[in-house]
Formats: sequence, C-alpha cells, structure tokens
Amino acid sequence: MDSIIEQFKQIGLNTYEAKVYLALLKQHPATGYEISKSANIPQARAYDTLKALESQKMVVSTEGKPVTYIPVSPEEILGRFEKKYQNSIDFLRSALPSYAVESVEPVYNLRGEEAIYNHACQMIAEAKDTIFMELWSLDQQLLEQPLREAVNRGVSVYVVGYDNVTYDFCHLYQHSLADTIETSLGGRWLFIAVDAHEAMVGSSPTGTSQPHALWTKNPAIVLVIKELVVHDIFLLDVEQTLREPMEKAYGSHLLKLRNKILGNEILIGAH
Repeated sequence: MDSIIEQFKQIGLNTYEAKVYLALLKQHPATGYEISKSANIPQARAYDTLKALESQKMVVSTEGKPVTYIPVSPEEILGRFEKKYQNSIDFLRSALPSYAVESVEPVYNLRGEEAIYNHACQMIAEAKDTIFMELWSLDQQLLEQPLREAVNRGVSVYVVGYDNVTYDFCHLYQHSLADTIETSLGGRWLFIAVDAHEAMVGSSPTGTSQPHALWTKNPAIVLVIKELVVHDIFLLDVEQTLREPMEKAYGSHLLKLRNKILGNEILIGAH
C-alpha cells in the first residue's frame, strides 16, 4: 500500500487523498466517519479530504443523510491524469525552447583505460549509421566485439589501423607510420566519431601516465574529429592506389611532402 500511496503522490495527490481514495475503493458507498476509520486518519481530515477529492472529480457524494461517497473508477482517473500530464509535457516541449538561451554542447573528460573503453563501447553500441575511428593493434581486442555487432546491425565501420590491426569485418586502412607517430606522441591515440553526432579523442601515454580522453556532442568538434579520420582514409587509399608515382614525387611515406610543410617535425593527427 505504501508504494501505491507514493505513486499517487508522484502525480499530485497528498498522503491523505491517496489513503481516502484507496479506502473508498475497498468499501463503498461509505460515510466520512467510516472512511476515517478505514483510512486510519482523523475524522475532520477525512471530510476535508473528501471535499478535495470531490472537487478533483475523484469521488462522488450521494444525497441523503448521512452523506455517503463512492469512488470514480481507477481507469477513468488514471486516463485523466495520463492525458493531463501528456498535454502538459507536449506543451512544455514546444514552449520551452523559445525561453532557452542557445547552449553549447560541453566537452567531458574521461580518465583511465576502463572509463575510456567502456564509453567507446557504449558509443559503438548506440551507433545507427556510421563509425569512423583510428586505433592501435594493442587496443583492437577491447573494441572488436561491439564493432562486429555494429556491422551486423548494418552500421558502416571505417577503421584506420596502426601497427597492423587485423579486423576482417569492416573497412580497414593500415597506417604505416605507427612507430614514428607513437614515438613522437609518447603513446597511442584513439579517435572515434559516431553518426556525425558524437565523438571521442583519447591517448594512452607510454609509461605511468594515466590514459585520458575527451568526449563531446559539440557539432563543430565532432566534425573535426570525423573529418580527420576521413582525411587519413582518403590519403591512405590514394597512396595505396598510386604508390609508385607518389613515392617518386614525395619519397617513401610522403617524407618529402612532410618535410616541405613541417620541416623536421612529424605530422601529428593526419597521414
């Protein structure tokens, strides 16, 4: 009974109103005195509560002396409450946006390998259309099962793999500079963009530093992360298709082009 009273309170009744209505359901018609005894509340409060319930059209009083009361059926009352709250929710859903100041989606920090990969798995599990990502072979096993399940759901999965990722179930593009990039970065990275809706970028530093990542639904940041992966895929495919003329023009791994743009630096975050 306590749980029913609590749920009545959630839709706007107070404890006395819930108790009186339940008492009437068990025994009706009933006088105010009978209801006060059955509901175990003071008689004066029973009469006040009955008037309140009558005004809410939850009980009906009968003519005569003494006055007796009968409850309106639960189906009718619950249907009324359901319609009332649904109408209110529908109204607020349409009205509130005009009051809200335009907000910017925040960026959240994730710390530790478990938190990062649990969140990545959740993103993958909720994907509906596309997943673009970059990861190292050392981390591939942590995400293999949810990625396989995403492909089985019809999600298109594109992966840039570092250090010989071995996925055989998605569009895989092998990056040949894993050692160079890992040395320059001091660790590995993970990029993932899902449905052009949310994205995460993380790193696992070599040594004792804790892995960390940033996750967001900010459209501008999601676009940058997705396009970074897409850019790498484009260049990897072009390099694979036109390997000989590109190596002739730019050297192995496009080193001449890299040096032309960055000098002795290594291009971080793109192929």
